[in-house]
This record gives sequence, C-alpha cells and structure tokens, in this order.
Amino acid sequence: MGKHVTRPAAATAPAPGTGTGRVTNPLELLLPYQRKVVEDPARFIAACFGRQTGKSFTMAARCAVRLITHPGITVMIAAPSGRQSAESLTKVKEWLRAFAAAFDDELDSLRDVEDGYTAKCIKLSNGSRCVAVPGRPDTVRGFSGDIWLDEFAFFDDPDATWRAIAPTILNPLRGGSKTVMVTSTPNGRSACGKRFWGIMSGEAKGSWSTHLVPLRKAIADGLPVDYQELADLLDDPIAQAQELDCEFIDGTQTLLPYDIIALAETPAATETAGSDLWQSAGRDLRLGIDFGRSNDPTVCWTLERVGDVLWTREVLVLRDMAAPEQEAILRSRIRAASRVCFDYTGPGIGLGDYLAREFGAYRPEQHEFGKLELCTFTAKFKRELFPRLRRAFEAPTALRIPISEAIRDDLHAMEQLVRNGEYTYAAPRTAEGHSDRCTALALAVRAAAGAVTTTPARLPHERQEPAGRHPRILRGARRHPSRSTFNI
Repeated sequence: MGKHVTRPAAATAPAPGTGTGRVTNPLELLLPYQRKVVEDPARFIAACFGRQTGKSFTMAARCAVRLITHPGITVMIAAPSGRQSAESLTKVKEWLRAFAAAFDDELDSLRDVEDGYTAKCIKLSNGSRCVAVPGRPDTVRGFSGDIWLDEFAFFDDPDATWRAIAPTILNPLRGGSKTVMVTSTPNGRSACGKRFWGIMSGEAKGSWSTHLVPLRKAIADGLPVDYQELADLLDDPIAQAQELDCEFIDGTQTLLPYDIIALAETPAATETAGSDLWQSAGRDLRLGIDFGRSNDPTVCWTLERVGDVLWTREVLVLRDMAAPEQEAILRSRIRAASRVCFDYTGPGIGLGDYLAREFGAYRPEQHEFGKLELCTFTAKFKRELFPRLRRAFEAPTALRIPISEAIRDDLHAMEQLVRNGEYTYAAPRTAEGHSDRCTALALAVRAAAGAVTTTPARLPHERQEPAGRHPRILRGARRHPSRSTFNI
C-alpha cells in the first residue's frame, strides 16, 4: 500500500451570478437540477443525465458530502473501466478540496480478484474512504458501503454486477444502512441497457428515486450550453436521441441484411452508363435523387423497368460540386426519365422548386401529374419509403443492383430505429456519407411504384445472371452475415 497526503487549500470559486469570490457553501455552485440530486434523501437514487449536463460532477458532490458527514463509511465507485472509475474519483477529490476536507491518497491491492490490478482509494481523517474499481462482478464483490455505479447501462454485464453487490447493500450488520447511486446515459431498453431502463421506467422492483435530466431541461435550469451546436456536432439522430434527449431506444434493426442484399446483386446491373442511355427513346427510366448536403454527396440512382423487373443502370455520385453544376448534370437525366422522386429537404428545397416548375410536379392528390415528386423526409414519409425498398429486395426479387462493396455497405448501414413505440429510419454518418445510396435507391423504387411484380425478366441484348446466384455474390453474403432479422 502506498500513501500520499493531500492537504487542500481553502475553497475559492466563482459564486453563481456574483463574479469571483469565496463560496461559503460549495453546493451553491450547483444548478437547481444538480442540487436536487445531491440533497435527495432517498436511499436508492437513479439519475439519467444528458451529455454535458454534469452527471459525474453532481454525483461526486453527493459522494463527498456523504464521506464528510458520515464518519467511517466506505463509498465504492464502479464504472465500465478502471480509468472511468478513477476519473469519477478525481471529481470526488475536487469536491473534498472545495469543502477543505483533508484526505490521503492510497492504493488498495485487489490481486485476490484481479491479478496485478490496484484500486485507487482516498481516506479521510474521520475514517471514511472512497474506492474506485472497474464495474465487474469480481471486483465489486465483497465491498460493503455506499455504492455509485457510473454509466451503469454501459457495464459489460450489469445484471451480474448487480447480483454481486446486492447482498452487501441489504446487509445492515456490515456498515449499517447503505445508499446506492446509479447514473448513466441511456443505452436502449434491452441487452446491457435493460436494467437501467427498468429502474428509470419504474418497471424494476425497489423504491427508487429517479431523476431524468435531458440536455434541454438542464439548459432551462441555467446550463450554458448550446443544444443545437452539440446536436449538429453529433450529426447522428440515434446519438442525439440517447445522449442529449435521454430517450431509451427500444431497439434497432438492419433494414437490409447482407444476405438480403445479395439476392438482388448481379453483374448485369451497372453503376455507370453512357450518354446513349439518356438519348434513347422508349426506355422506362425511374430516378431517385438524394440531394447532397455539405458533408454528403448527391446520389442519383437510375432504374429501368424491363418487363416486371427494375434494373439499375447508373448510380451517379456527385461530391464537392456546386448546386448549379449538379443541376446541369441532373437535368439531362430528369428529362429522359418517366418519373423522378427528389429529396426535398434542406438544401434540396430551392433546386426542387426550380426543377418542378420546369418538368412539372407530381401531386396526384392535387391532380398534378408531372414527372417530379418532391419528397419531404418526415417520419411518416420514411415509414412509407423504406419498407417498400425492403420488399423490393425480398425473394422472389424484382430488383437488380450492381455488385459493389461500396453500394452493399451503404445499403446495409440503414437501420430501423424504434423510439417510444414509434419507428423511423436513420443511418450513422461516415466519411462516405449518410447511406445516401440507400436513400436514392429507395426514392427510385418509389418512383417506379406499381411497376414491380414478382416475374423475372431477361434482356435479349445482355448476358443474364440470376440475381443472387453469381459466385461473387454468394461469397459476399458469407463475408457479411446478417446482423438481425427484419420484419416489415
């Protein structure tokens, strides 16, 4: 055991609204929602805070108060990793310094439960101590005292960890009455996040006092953070829902597993097309255009109806190109197409209005039957768009797409996201985009509505390979197994 004595100076910090100066009670630094947690008299407390709202800062203050006011107690901090629990302990030490409470830094050997691991620990002059350990069943078993489980929904095995500590929490003969503090951001309603969801939703047994603080609530209480700036930085609807809005996602499922995608892959479908495609008369071309934003490409997916099958003729990807240049490229394709579905969201609105005036808007409900449908991506629209795309892939497949790793991975990235019983569709942003090819293909399939049946067609001028039967396709399916089963 090593020891280092820390003698803190008197606490000085800016008091809220008063500039700099001495704070007689450090808890005055807390915002209302934070102080409510610190002063909660309940024995079992669960707090679900959004990111950047001071979750660990708040709970560290509560631990410091317990250590000072309850001589001889032990407070154990457990987090998903030893590094994270040590960071939480550092915040407790900062609060002790603010209260001018002396403590010693110590090391506790845990070699009996994990070879070579040493737990960080501090000990106060009143006999209280705080220990930081990784949140695993073997490292928490045997401790008796107050417990703070930080980022509990992200433990490797929350259930096993809980079973390991529950007996000591409820044993009054070992350290008297003890408190439990559980904090986390959401991690869904199943798997590792299930127990924390049960506590916060009231489904778990026990008398839990719960505190739900999404980022917007914290801002309303005085937290100086720009919500939209942080949301834009994340640029991920799933992350925004969980980490900022504290929503417990019911689950996610892959829209198009790799084995489903393989059913439609064939070397006879093409990513590029010559100019003759747009100049040929009598070809039934359907376009889906996902108009690019600052970080995403524009994708124009061209399908041709041949008999009862939709064949991919071109997957045009336009990157780092100004809108007028894109417009010039897209206009010839729109002119040759029978019908076009255009992404009428964000920067696509202005160009969409212009193109609809030129080529005619498709609004059957208003008795307008031009070739361009302007598609606004509401949750309702997504629930119409993407299930139809999925059905086009299912056997017997009436869709043909090129064999391409980039296309395959883009299609596979789109997920069905269930939130509070409602479902929508989203994809994580990568350097390649935001499943833009998948969106463009879904729009193209919508543009071909009513044209797809289950009877395969063969072209007389092309060598045919049945979709999903080419050797490369089968190898691709094995390389990329389905992550989940998707039910429409």
